[in-house]
Amino acid sequence: MNSRSSLQHAEGRFDVEVKPQTPDNPAAEGAGLARLSLQKRFHGDLEGTGQGEMLGAGDGKTSGGYVALEKFSGTLGGRKGSFVLIHRALMVGGAPRDWTIEVVPESGTDELKSLSGSMTIAVADGKHTYAFAYSLLP
Repeated sequence: MNSRSSLQHAEGRFDVEVKPQTPDNPAAEGAGLARLSLQKRFHGDLEGTGQGEMLGAGDGKTSGGYVALEKFSGTLGGRKGSFVLIHRALMVGGAPRDWTIEVVPESGTDELKSLSGSMTIAVADGKHTYAFAYSLLP
């Protein structure tokens, strides 16, 4: 985080649709990794959409790992723009471990140009919520 601006917090929920994608080249087929598209709708302090791509390995229920890139477009605390999130997680014994979601540096646009931060996601009873700790330069 940038020390010249104060840390802010955003919370809310999101709906997500994950769709399997087919490999589109021999190298992707040979890797045997799962490729998925992400479509999200954020509600709360983040209002907008997220679109992305995920690569996964393992069964996703008891063990595995994934990486993803997601572009958010909408508003954060009333400020309009877009930014990119990078996701990384491991699944060990059915529980997420080392789950990180960070804003890609310098990916913010418009009123979110100076955005930096990290997000956590919780899933309970099939509902997804987020907590986003971020900073914006004035």
